[in-house]
Amino acid sequence: MKTTTGKPTRIRFRMLALVFISVVINYMDRSNISVAAAAITEDLALTPVQLGMIFSAFGWSYAALQIPGGILVDRFGPRIMYTLTLITWSMATVLQGFMKGFAGLFGLRLLLGACEAPAYPVNNRVVTSWFPDNERASAIAVYTSGQFLGLAFLTPVLVSLQYYLGWQGLFIVTGAVGIIWGVVWYRLYRDPADHTKVNEVELAHIEKGGGKTNRTVVDQRTGQQAFRWSDLKEVLSHRKLWGIYLGQFAVNSTLWFFLTWFPTYLVKYRGLSFIRSGVLASVPFLAAFAGLLLSGFLSDGLLKKGVSPNIARKSPVIIGLILSMSIIGANYVDSPALIILFMSIAFFGNGFASITWVFVSALAPKHLIGLTGGVFNFMGGLALIIPIVIGYLVKDGNFTPALILIGSIACSGACSYIFLVGKVENIEIRKTGN
Repeated sequence: MKTTTGKPTRIRFRMLALVFISVVINYMDRSNISVAAAAITEDLALTPVQLGMIFSAFGWSYAALQIPGGILVDRFGPRIMYTLTLITWSMATVLQGFMKGFAGLFGLRLLLGACEAPAYPVNNRVVTSWFPDNERASAIAVYTSGQFLGLAFLTPVLVSLQYYLGWQGLFIVTGAVGIIWGVVWYRLYRDPADHTKVNEVELAHIEKGGGKTNRTVVDQRTGQQAFRWSDLKEVLSHRKLWGIYLGQFAVNSTLWFFLTWFPTYLVKYRGLSFIRSGVLASVPFLAAFAGLLLSGFLSDGLLKKGVSPNIARKSPVIIGLILSMSIIGANYVDSPALIILFMSIAFFGNGFASITWVFVSALAPKHLIGLTGGVFNFMGGLALIIPIVIGYLVKDGNFTPALILIGSIACSGACSYIFLVGKVENIEIRKTGN
């Protein structure tokens, strides 16, 4: 029997810490290829177009399996799905250290994307289950910040690992970390009603605020019903959902640049040394981390003060996407300090816009949150084309068109939130007879 009196426990913050660490590992294994890119290009004699293909390979399978990943999360829950996805993607990471050519590395990047596909639907499911509405943007900001904070501090570490162990050792070490963490996740994570240390007061706080614990009607349905094609049709038939889908493509387009081409841009196209680029590359990630946390707590703070969800939720995303357009300014300066300044402003904006997952919980039909999250992340994952397009744009040695492209896409994302999303409220499904 759970305790029904006294102060609420704070187990939800422990679960959030587990998600945060998982996100750090997730993005470490996505982005280690960008650190290793220069050495891999030399050792394997890759062209810029081949490098762009390797950069984007992860995104092909990741995007393609987002919808199945969301369905599996709804059906089997976060504990099982995250354990499986963590261990399998980490094994794919280790194997990359043994590749001798383009084909093998390309294939393993595809496998990595496939294994990581359920990760963000799991993250959103955990936060939706454990946090009330007015704490959810902050929770999303905290776990999403793992992708920026982790890379800000880990980029110099990854550079050092490669310097001392080679690019092969970089993949082996980072993959081994993920395998260990997969076991830790399975041992420590539980859904709200299944956790032995959460009391009834905390559960009531979560449920009263709109959290979808697995005691609610919503979750009684989730995990029990088979997938129906009509559900997919439902989450593809609403303009406001298309607004966040297109917006996520824009957010991810900037992110893909920083996760793939950014270190190569600094070294090959701006003439910085490898070690110096590892230090400077961490600055925009710190800016993105600051932007994301500021955005999440600001959004929840406005909501708690009675500000309309339309303003509290949408304004940070729109402002952030507009700030991301400043990446174009790096084309017109030569000083490393100014280049990093423009990149930092752009990535701060990207972080400020990255609370977008809050709209999945806020807009989706309540029994289709996992599926909506899968479609949402699938649409965002289509930004996988960005590294390929950049590879073609820069093959003659000019990076200017690539940065203009990224800034233009950010502008289109802001327009999608302004003109398509509309009122921030859950979509109600019309009931039909049996």
